[in-house]
Amino acid sequence: MLSRRTLLLALLAAAPAAAAGRPKLVVVLTVDQLRYDYLERFGKEYRGGIARLLEEGAVFTNAHFEQAPTFTAVGHSVIFTGAFPSASGIVGNEWYDRKLKRQVTSVSDASVALLGAPGSSAASPRRLLAPTVGDVLKRAGKSRVISMSLKDRSAILPGGRTADAAYWYDAQTGNVVSSTYYMKELPAWVRRFNARRLVDQFAGRDWSPLTDGAPLLRLPAGGPEYFDRLTASPFGNDLLVELAQAAVRQERLGRGPGTDLLALSFSSNDYVGHRWGPDSPHVRDITLRTDLLLADFLRFLEAEVGRQNLLVVLTSDHGVSPIPEELPAGRGGRITEKTVREAIEKRLADRFGEGPWVIGRSGPAPYLDHELARQRNVALAALRREAAEAVRRLPGVARVYTAEELASGSGGDEIERRVRNGYHAERGPDLVPVAERFWVFGSERATHGSPHDYDAHVPVIFFGPGVRAGRHDRRIAVNAIAPTLAALLGLPAPDFSAGNPLAEVLR
Repeated sequence: MLSRRTLLLALLAAAPAAAAGRPKLVVVLTVDQLRYDYLERFGKEYRGGIARLLEEGAVFTNAHFEQAPTFTAVGHSVIFTGAFPSASGIVGNEWYDRKLKRQVTSVSDASVALLGAPGSSAASPRRLLAPTVGDVLKRAGKSRVISMSLKDRSAILPGGRTADAAYWYDAQTGNVVSSTYYMKELPAWVRRFNARRLVDQFAGRDWSPLTDGAPLLRLPAGGPEYFDRLTASPFGNDLLVELAQAAVRQERLGRGPGTDLLALSFSSNDYVGHRWGPDSPHVRDITLRTDLLLADFLRFLEAEVGRQNLLVVLTSDHGVSPIPEELPAGRGGRITEKTVREAIEKRLADRFGEGPWVIGRSGPAPYLDHELARQRNVALAALRREAAEAVRRLPGVARVYTAEELASGSGGDEIERRVRNGYHAERGPDLVPVAERFWVFGSERATHGSPHDYDAHVPVIFFGPGVRAGRHDRRIAVNAIAPTLAALLGLPAPDFSAGNPLAEVLR
């Protein structure tokens, strides 16, 4: 364990060096659903970028998200802000907005328009309440911040509220899209990218494993079904890197007066993991292909900006649970949304009269009808206690926390601390259920979201000039990434960051 004095000395020593020799380009690679154990499970098979980062980077083997839920939007917000959902407001991929009286996503925004594909819903970072490291860069000077992914939330949240651009994939048209939040129209280079229809090169193709074997998937020959199914194949990552290379060249990233930031999130790994599960040949193959793809991308970046000017971070936004049905009998199970809702409705109807009482959700966590409770003269604390008791009795449920329990006090064991860190007083649900280990909420074949380590343990690797290669086994929080990046650049940590800079990187 590093002492406070050691950490302070490392920070003081690093600050002048960072200011004098900042990298020209910072690239953060977030591989969606890259559970930490994939680095070890497939370690002997890596030959490309992951292998290089493991050998030449500062590798943190014991990095965990210290909040629950562990969903995509939450993970990306933690990586780039260093803040917990209790401060950032990103409590899930979606939640119930009590002011609007409807479900919203982490990035939905009716005040902006989509660019690049007519008819689809637009998005922006306005729901993010905490600044990112990109926002800190923008405040400090002439930096450019661009983020991209197949998913809108994975493109938008990393850049923050002052990013120059965020680009994502429209699964109806196959186009790269953005939002009028960032610009009035797509840049000419993005329009040219779409006009080239690089997305069509994968239509009708087989996804064959790198090793011998039958094809893992055959994509449709074209059309909306093809555009949608492309995401759950390694070809989605190929398309993303094509876009990233175009952005580096056309925006001249890493060649301006300030330090630029490029954030890439590889969503296809997550789509594949959900569909086939962490122990499938599909996950093995896309992980090995990601390794090879990153080798090419790192070589490209070094050729464009120079190795001495490039800082790279590799991490993930969450892990994944095993598929319960594939575990030995009695080791896991599944709790559906319908089961949770029906249990709550029945108990509250018995106690307080017919509902419906459940009006929204964030993952498995329900939002109850406060207006109906007032009409029935039911105290919210009593309403929540009864609903919690209903959920607590379901098979596979380990704990249920009410809003009152999360708002009062502090401490608790690791799971309780993670749940409390993930709870926002205004946006949070009325109850937060926690499943037993290897039990999952929902109907997706493989999923994530729990505070358990298979969902929370992810890779963290720093690679670049001045970063000493080595393996570090002490436990760290993923919140450390943003303040460490800021310290390397001679900048203050983002407001609300709850992480500590990593002294091992700053030496």
